[in-house]
Amino acid sequence: MNALGRHILVEFYDCSPELMNDVIHIENSMVAAAETAGATVINSTFHHFSPYGVSGVVVIQESHLAIHTWPEYGYAAVDLFTCGDSVDPWVSYSYLKEAFQSGHGSSMELRRGQLSLLKRNDFNLESLRDASAKTIEADGSITRDVWFTERDENIALSLKHTGNQLYKKDSEYQRVEVYETLAYGNMLTLDGMVMCTQKDEYVYHEMITHVPMFSNRSARRALVIGGGDGGTVRELLRHEQLEEVTLVEIDELVIEACKLHLPETAVAFDNPRLNLLVEDGIKYIKECADEHYDLIIVDSADPVGPGEGLFTAAFYSEVYRCLTKDGVMITQSESPRFNSAVFVEIYDTYKKIFGQDKVHCYLAAIPTYPTGTWSFSYSAKGNANPLVFDKEAAAAFSQSEGLKYYNEDMHMAAFALPNFVKELLNSNPENVTDEYSAEPTN
Repeated sequence: MNALGRHILVEFYDCSPELMNDVIHIENSMVAAAETAGATVINSTFHHFSPYGVSGVVVIQESHLAIHTWPEYGYAAVDLFTCGDSVDPWVSYSYLKEAFQSGHGSSMELRRGQLSLLKRNDFNLESLRDASAKTIEADGSITRDVWFTERDENIALSLKHTGNQLYKKDSEYQRVEVYETLAYGNMLTLDGMVMCTQKDEYVYHEMITHVPMFSNRSARRALVIGGGDGGTVRELLRHEQLEEVTLVEIDELVIEACKLHLPETAVAFDNPRLNLLVEDGIKYIKECADEHYDLIIVDSADPVGPGEGLFTAAFYSEVYRCLTKDGVMITQSESPRFNSAVFVEIYDTYKKIFGQDKVHCYLAAIPTYPTGTWSFSYSAKGNANPLVFDKEAAAAFSQSEGLKYYNEDMHMAAFALPNFVKELLNSNPENVTDEYSAEPTN
């Protein structure tokens, strides 16, 4: 060969959209394509983007293979670059065309580093060697970096995982997936959005439950809308005072996935005090009897997909009707820094239904949620006040149950709001701009 390397620019068309959004399949295929061609693989790094798209590179001793996909078009752009004569990039091309179920592909080969135009430098090449450089392990093992990325137009969260996708199914509502991450354990995602991880789920579930339970000690019946991962009912059922806990989850695949791969959150599904219903929470609330529940927790995902109907004034009005005269509603109310407009609109709605002085906001730090700052709402139908609670009982409970986040001090501190959150809560929803958006959202 009269060049240092061969570079094939490839375009694969009419690929399987499903495969073009499957980071694990793509990473495995790219590594296999390199190895099939005889290359020595050193490292692979791949990212899956939310809601769709995959980028990645396989570093080989002979150069690299790179890819970016557009699942919505069934299209992949691929670079195959090999140096020397030992690796044939066309073998990789053929392998990937079949692996991606491509209808057709186009390609152009470039010869890189024409030898007739190059002059070898006359100096000691050994001086360029990096004595500290890592070599390939004797057993042929490689470093594989496969990343899940949840992103919007302005910010992103990336978590490295093992490349082992533990669960992936599509329900009629959403895609349910579980990844084995390196830093946060098993991670549940719905439609590409992080719902919970083994390492930090306790923050969300302890704060959404124990705050209302210790400020409303007369509660006997509790309802959870959503929360199919099981963490919220797990925490509620620690309280012996509750005679019945009802969980209404629309998607049974969420329950299945968590039973299999997040057993710590799903541990209470067999509790005899739990009434588990797989049905539409909106429909359930509409048919619920007046003043039936002392506590209603809306453990919903973001206001998209099957959870979208849980973010309406009509729904919250039905929740109010179903609460006893001293009942309390708790919701996750988004990130005040990331989803500022939604945050303000939610609280404006609550205040119109429950009353200006009956709605409180509190915060918790959850690393895998956008910005790490997450909010919860406390809305009282009667005179319950989240800052009036039995501190000694809360302290004893936290110790006896081995809680990791909630205690009597965190209960109080969560309601100490930063100035920017106070300003948002007093804002007109029509004038609020998201923190990470240059345009007003109304």
